Amino acid sequence: MIDQVIAYFESINPILAAFYATLFTWGLTAAGAALVFFFKSMNRAVLDGMLGFTGGVMVAASFWSLLAPGIEMSPGEGFEKVVPAAIGFLLGAIFLYGLDKVLPHLHINFKESQKEGIKTPWHRTTLLTLAITLHNIPEGLAVGVLFGGVAAGFDGATIGGAVALALGIGLQNFPEGFAVAMPLRRQGLSRRKSFMYGQASALVEPIAAVLGAWAVLTFQPILPYALSFAAGAMIFVVVEEVIPETQQDKYTDIATMGFIGGFIIMMSLDVGLG
Repeated sequence: MIDQVIAYFESINPILAAFYATLFTWGLTAAGAALVFFFKSMNRAVLDGMLGFTGGVMVAASFWSLLAPGIEMSPGEGFEKVVPAAIGFLLGAIFLYGLDKVLPHLHINFKESQKEGIKTPWHRTTLLTLAITLHNIPEGLAVGVLFGGVAAGFDGATIGGAVALALGIGLQNFPEGFAVAMPLRRQGLSRRKSFMYGQASALVEPIAAVLGAWAVLTFQPILPYALSFAAGAMIFVVVEEVIPETQQDKYTDIATMGFIGGFIIMMSLDVGLG
């Protein structure tokens, strides 16, 4: 089955491949959010475990799928070889830092008084959705950049690796969709509205993926920088958002083990398919 999927993605336009791959990741977000129709509430330990899993997948993807290939395809030797990765990584973190300061949002386990970004009268539901949307941007970008790198013929970028990245992001998007929808339901929204907000948080991924693939194909020398840019953005999200969200209650050990599990799964997917 996986071999057939890889063969299919090899046969189509890379921008279209990136779009389809991130439609899959969005679909799993929607599937996770749809659980709100079947459950009335979510155990806090489960939520923290899910968030930890998300962080583990993102950290593993940042290295195995993005930074390592970016360094491998960079020219030069020694310290010279790591310069594009270091620059791209820093720029990705700065980019997310800027968005974090401007875009109004509220992290899942935080109080309304702890909302971030510019001041706005927007409701808590919108702010919660925007918080997840914020860290879906680098995820979509990462998938698009990797598919673009494959089409550009760079060593270290493979269809298997791109598919593995999409699978890993999709896996962590499933609990993420649930983790967005259930708090919204707890805020008093209807099941339908909670689902709509939950799935909408991942709609940015196909857009970011298409832009990433197009940018790499148009400006091929930027690929090592672009891969590291996506990695820096994802690591910023994990450290600034995902990990703090798991430290607000007494289930930090569960969140930590979720992180370890997510890391192992993403590492295994990348090595096994890449």
